[in-house]
Amino acid sequence: MLKPAAIAGQVILYGAFAAFIGYFATSPKYRQIPPDVALIKLSISHLGDRECRKRTPEELAKLPPNMRAPLDCPRERSDIRLEVDLDGQPAFQTVMHPTGLYKDGVSTVYKRFEVKAGVHRVAVRMNDNRSKPGFNFVKEGEIRLAPAQVMVIDFNPDKGGLFFK
Repeated sequence: MLKPAAIAGQVILYGAFAAFIGYFATSPKYRQIPPDVALIKLSISHLGDRECRKRTPEELAKLPPNMRAPLDCPRERSDIRLEVDLDGQPAFQTVMHPTGLYKDGVSTVYKRFEVKAGVHRVAVRMNDNRSKPGFNFVKEGEIRLAPAQVMVIDFNPDKGGLFFK
């Protein structure tokens, strides 16, 4: 049988613990970013292009009939080169390497930029085939960001490549 003093002690200790948890669940106030700042998040996952070459008629003749594919495409994917400029200044440059044991997986990058709220000029350039010079995907634009707004730079080949959302 429990004694009344033990029950009262448990009630006091559980109440103090609940008050402790309740206070730190709401205080002190946590702000992820300052109130006058907006976020630009770069989040891209993409399969690099394959560097295929066309087989010559002589090469095709040497192959068995069931293996005469006109293109010779290795399993390995290309590195992806990416550049981001904010307000005319280089903000980020990287080369994303394909993942996987045979370097045939997706290349991924995630980067966040804290910028002052307001109007900014953003330029993103990407090349997913290292054998071709220049950039085959380019997106430039002027964006207006409100305080605490988050804008994402993403890539979707079905939507035309790079886009801001």
